[in-house]
Amino acid sequence: MPALVRASLGFLAAVLAVLTFHQGMWGLLHVIGWMPPPFPTNPMPPYGVPLIASLCFWGGLYGIPYGLALPRLRRMPGWLSGLLLGLVAALVGWFVVAPLKGQPVAAGFNPVRMLISVLINGAWGIGVGIILPMLLPRAAQSQLASLRR
Repeated sequence: MPALVRASLGFLAAVLAVLTFHQGMWGLLHVIGWMPPPFPTNPMPPYGVPLIASLCFWGGLYGIPYGLALPRLRRMPGWLSGLLLGLVAALVGWFVVAPLKGQPVAAGFNPVRMLISVLINGAWGIGVGIILPMLLPRAAQSQLASLRR
């Protein structure tokens, strides 16, 4: 399958995973009082884009390299490679994005905030790993399934 198709489907799978798995975990954490309600629409600087749209965009960008790497991940179950993607996203958020935004590294090493990040990003990554194979054409699905056996 061409790399552009895999990258595009990776982006789409990651956006769908934000709207389902990521926000689903966010919703569960809201129920126990750890998070505000899911699907946040508060405007994000500098352009005032709703937070949920920003999450979808940035999540989608993470899906591009995942889609491109899919042939190399063929021996690993999709949910597991997706979980690794989610953990990478959490680490990048802690050690790259937070300092760039002037926020404390790794949520100030607050265990609850770090756990929230791992749970939300981990759920999102699992979602990407589950959704992307379902978006592949049938022939690619069959080929991927036979390689994982």
